[in-house]
Amino acid sequence: MASNTATMGNLPSGIGICTTIPDILYLPELIFGGLVWILVACTLVVPANPQGWVMFVSVFCFIMTFIWMVVFACGGHHNKGSWAAADFAYHGIAAFFYLSASVSLAKVTLDLKDDSQNFQSYQLDISAVVFSYVATLLYFIHTILSAIRWKSF
Repeated sequence: MASNTATMGNLPSGIGICTTIPDILYLPELIFGGLVWILVACTLVVPANPQGWVMFVSVFCFIMTFIWMVVFACGGHHNKGSWAAADFAYHGIAAFFYLSASVSLAKVTLDLKDDSQNFQSYQLDISAVVFSYVATLLYFIHTILSAIRWKSF
């Protein structure tokens, strides 16, 4: 006899994080966040304040996403709904942080457009802006999909 009861939400562990939505986004988040970190670190940090914020966001999100991925891979969440809520909250905060960092980095990059002496830094900043917006999009998509998963608990 077939059961028609709805299954409860499930948090993956082990290799399952590489095959389930939204957890498959961990690796692209790490890659694009790391690229932002590297590209901003390679440029002249002028002005220091906005690019310091971009560095903080990229390093913080890189480290936290790596820790979060390891916790999920090791099954440290014990398939509890509170971890699904925390996953939604973390990725929402990370998306907001990356959006603010992307906007400030884009502003700094636009200000460097007319400086012909720092053309290489300008090109690196353009790449960092693009990757920063891609990371923002990945974190935003992860937030939406985590919210859907959280509501299934």
